[in-house]
Amino acid sequence: METNRLTRPLRDLAAWTAFFRNAEIPVLAQSAGALEDLRAIEDDVDANLIGETFSSDPLMTLRILAHLSKHRPARVVTQPETVTASVVMMGITPFFKAFGQLASVEETLQDMPEALEGLREVLRRAHRAADFALGFAVHRLDHDAAVIHHAALLHDFAEMLLWLHAPELALRIRGAQQADPTLRSNMIQKDVLNVTLPELAHSLMLAWRLPELLMRITDDQHAEHPSARSVLLAIRLARHTAKGWDNAALPDDIRDIATLLNISESATTALVHELDS
Repeated sequence: METNRLTRPLRDLAAWTAFFRNAEIPVLAQSAGALEDLRAIEDDVDANLIGETFSSDPLMTLRILAHLSKHRPARVVTQPETVTASVVMMGITPFFKAFGQLASVEETLQDMPEALEGLREVLRRAHRAADFALGFAVHRLDHDAAVIHHAALLHDFAEMLLWLHAPELALRIRGAQQADPTLRSNMIQKDVLNVTLPELAHSLMLAWRLPELLMRITDDQHAEHPSARSVLLAIRLARHTAKGWDNAALPDDIRDIATLLNISESATTALVHELDS
């Protein structure tokens, strides 16, 4: 159970960044269990197996990338962009030494089921966005498909961390959004937290020295780059279809995705339904 939860907002972006930079990052219980299963057969494990095992857990992915940024050898100039590449750089035995028995999301929020469900909603959206983004990248024959998948999966990591470490504040934000759906998310976040979640995510990416390509893809300033468009349109589609395929914004999403992929809108509709299945 989390003992150092925030119940009041911190004063500014620097304070939030410092808090989360040093905070524990719990992982999905499935990942914590899989880690111990792999540890038991360490001699038979390679980087690809580790990468595949944790590819659907954004929190484990974030934890690995953040750890490596802090312990990257001085001779290494560029940061690996995927979990698999990170493990290759670390080595199998150092990987297992670095990650002992990990706290799980489910344990951390076991006394707050409403917050756990809020986090699970974000995780479901992240998984769907990652599937869409990977599908778009594969269709475009993008060589950075794996990084694009990671970027979509991690796009909302600041919101995930908020649910884990400040669930009361996350619930307050969700309550305000439900009370008045016309309010802009950034305005509500600023009012409740003194920062917006996109600001916090970008600041943490800089603090953790996350891969440059990952930062560019998740930075709205690079929104017109095809790789970034793949991620941002996947995020939009996942948000707008979280509760069904009748959202009024969906036609615009389909049109923009069709433009990105250079196919018809009818073909795009068929593709996104196939990716979601």
